[in-house]
Amino acid sequence: MAEGYKKKKKLLKLNLLIFSLLISFLSGFQFAKGEILDPNNGSNGIRVPILLYHRFGPVKADSMTVPIKIFESQIRYLKENGYTIIRLRQLLDYYLGKNQVLPPHAVAITVDDGHRSVYTDFLPIMKKYQLPATLFIYPSAISNASYAMTWDQIREMKETGLFDFQSHTFWHPNFKNEKKRLNSEEYENFVEMQLKKSKGKIEKELHVRVDLLAWPFGIYDDELIRKAGQAGYLAGLSMDRRDSSPSDPLFALPRYLMGNRLPLAVSRRNSSHDVLTSPR
Repeated sequence: MAEGYKKKKKLLKLNLLIFSLLISFLSGFQFAKGEILDPNNGSNGIRVPILLYHRFGPVKADSMTVPIKIFESQIRYLKENGYTIIRLRQLLDYYLGKNQVLPPHAVAITVDDGHRSVYTDFLPIMKKYQLPATLFIYPSAISNASYAMTWDQIREMKETGLFDFQSHTFWHPNFKNEKKRLNSEEYENFVEMQLKKSKGKIEKELHVRVDLLAWPFGIYDDELIRKAGQAGYLAGLSMDRRDSSPSDPLFALPRYLMGNRLPLAVSRRNSSHDVLTSPR
């Protein structure tokens, strides 16, 4: 009987070991499908979604417009489900080793172009919840194009202390098309102008440090990255749809182009590829 008891005890230990290994495997599989990992788990597990918006309005007028009620529901969802919206600069400083701590379930918000709805619709929501964001603008449109904000509106936003203003080049060119159209020397001069003129104009108008760049249309390559570094930029933002992590090249940090849905990376309780925002 004693020998039979020992065999059962060994079998029980073996089953417990197999069960533990199975749980560990399934947990890792769940994270691999897109769940945010706690930054406190170590550098290999840090994944921070960077959200990219463009325009806002009462209804979805086009693929780049997010209805303002949907946007506010996304913000509520993040706040009510344990996420912390951080400054993009804080995330970049972490990747550069300038700070050693990020809050668990961190998310960064960015907005490209400088559309007037950023002032009329986006600003009131961000002030209401006191949340930070980084705005990438192309100066040729500011105070010139009817669809864009004015420098005075941008200065008003700056005074809230919630926003950082960075470069989206000077007039948002398609670098692939320009490379085909121009000869080598002309193209190199064109890229340099787009990068330096944007940086200089924003710094002059807003008295801020401009060293971050959002690539127009998400287009970048080694040559553009080299020119951006020479122009004084520290990092570039793409439109590659995935979480950012310390292993990403600083000039190709990925972002989720936002619409009516939140990416899986910011939904810990939904198994679908994308999830609708909170219905409230």
